[in-house]
Amino acid sequence: MTLNKIVPIKSTARILGIESSCDETAAAVIENGRSMLSNVVATQIEIHKKYGGVFPEVASRQHIRTVYAVIEQALQQAHLGLADIDAIAVTRGPGLAGSLVVGMNTAKGLALGRGIPLIGVNHLEGHIYSSWVYSSEVVKPPPAPQFPLMALLVSGGHTELNLMEDHLQYRRLGATLDDAAGEAFDKVARLLSLSYPGGPSIQKAAEDGDPAAFNFPRAKMDDSWDFSFSGLKTAVMRVVRKLEEEHRPIPVANLAASFQAAVVDVLFLKTMKAAEKFGAKEIVVAGGVSANRALRDAFKQKAHLPVHIPPLALCTDNGAMIGSAGYFHYSLGRSDPLNLDVLPTWPLS
Repeated sequence: MTLNKIVPIKSTARILGIESSCDETAAAVIENGRSMLSNVVATQIEIHKKYGGVFPEVASRQHIRTVYAVIEQALQQAHLGLADIDAIAVTRGPGLAGSLVVGMNTAKGLALGRGIPLIGVNHLEGHIYSSWVYSSEVVKPPPAPQFPLMALLVSGGHTELNLMEDHLQYRRLGATLDDAAGEAFDKVARLLSLSYPGGPSIQKAAEDGDPAAFNFPRAKMDDSWDFSFSGLKTAVMRVVRKLEEEHRPIPVANLAASFQAAVVDVLFLKTMKAAEKFGAKEIVVAGGVSANRALRDAFKQKAHLPVHIPPLALCTDNGAMIGSAGYFHYSLGRSDPLNLDVLPTWPLS
């Protein structure tokens, strides 16, 4: 059977999605793959700010402290109990091993106790499916995906282009060769003495800057579908170091705006070129960096194809995206054994 002709194995299927791949403990209830009955996220940003990034051991401990409360709140928001859940979907990877284990073991316990399927979901897959999730209060749901489509995944750990020819079918065309886009934002933010996480702080600083003030490089703009942001980061560093040596003020706003413009240009132009090359009908932009206003505006204003970008609340890690992707696996009758292990490195395709 073709995957885009997925038929629910029951008329109404509710999936509890659990996400703990990094520094967010999240849970959500998704009905029939797209309708979000609840979505609860406990973030650790304030905890990790003093480290300038995620401290893995601290993250896993915090997941242990919050995971059951987050799941309970998600069920309460959905006005459901565990007896109303048809399957448990959980992030299997990629991510931090210690963090993943907390979510996985919690999901196993719930699945075993209820006697319902356990479904391990790829975190990157979840980000893609967040693009079609909508609140259960929406009167007119957004349209379902049309294949083939081009999916741009942009986050702190990943930047890659995937061609989707059907549900749950991915062909990775290219990926970052060094720094991911989100990682580059964090590193440049540190160079500019901006707060962690770098994405929001650079976006805020860029509001008062000139994106044409510095002509930073746009790497890998040839026929390769890969990305590279290390050179861009180095270019910013050289400007900052030179200004410091000359005891001149650092034009933070202009540097932030010019850096952001360079990242957005590369992501947008390469995605559009790939979409045209492979005959995509639609484009998906997902992952934490998809929350960036300049990136969202570029695709919404310049793209000649329909573009799906998750609402801001679903751009960063959340349980709804895991529950959504998990539903489509569940609809094919797929489940995993209770000895399922986490995969800290797990390519989508």
